[in-house]
Amino acid sequence: MARTTPHDHPPAEEEPLYRRIATRLLGELRDGTVPPGERLPGERRLAEHFGVSRETVRQALELLRRDGLVATDRRGSHATLPGVPLETPASLAFPVGAAAAAPGTVARATVKWEPPPPDHAEALGLAPGRPTLVHDYRYATADGRGLRTAVTSFSAVALAEVEELARYRDRADGTAAAQLRRAYDWMRRAGLTLHHRDAITRLASTPSVRVTRQVHDQYARPLEITDLVVDARQDALVYEFTLPGRAD
Repeated sequence: MARTTPHDHPPAEEEPLYRRIATRLLGELRDGTVPPGERLPGERRLAEHFGVSRETVRQALELLRRDGLVATDRRGSHATLPGVPLETPASLAFPVGAAAAAPGTVARATVKWEPPPPDHAEALGLAPGRPTLVHDYRYATADGRGLRTAVTSFSAVALAEVEELARYRDRADGTAAAQLRRAYDWMRRAGLTLHHRDAITRLASTPSVRVTRQVHDQYARPLEITDLVVDARQDALVYEFTLPGRAD
């Protein structure tokens, strides 16, 4: 019986597949797909991404480790290339309306695993009563006056494809602090292209306004929805946009 050769073992005259995968991964590290210092996706996700076996991925990572381009610690592998980490654009800060803590203010964020508000469930395509990851954000002055609050619900797609978000399920008890400021960066690293739509409405009989942000990916799949409430007498939202330069 003829011996079969695994699909990811090339003919001897070709460059070994693990070297080609190492080259492709290095290209993604250099173009910023994985920011410097960020943890790399796990072996299984990398194997799926490149369409090879996990053993091939291990060999590629070992090659990059020997060259000092990837380091491994108890948290996993991470890029060691020099450079400035990617930042989330201001117009896509998570959650919408998040503000840096200033003197005399308190900012707190927690997560729960619970059914989202009915309108969130509908927007995300979740069955009524089905639980998901819900992020609660509150920003207030030291005297307790609420300046802004935001509730975000994540879709099943986001939790299935974004490993960093999925990890919060086991500790989503609503008590421990959970800063998800890099949520949009995590989504991009998972290969998702983000599109968002913001709607601003007044709340009847109150001085507050509501900003509802819905984010979906390149396949029009919902990723998250956030409702932000801001007291318009005391606070203001600033939107910043970066437009592409004109091609000459």
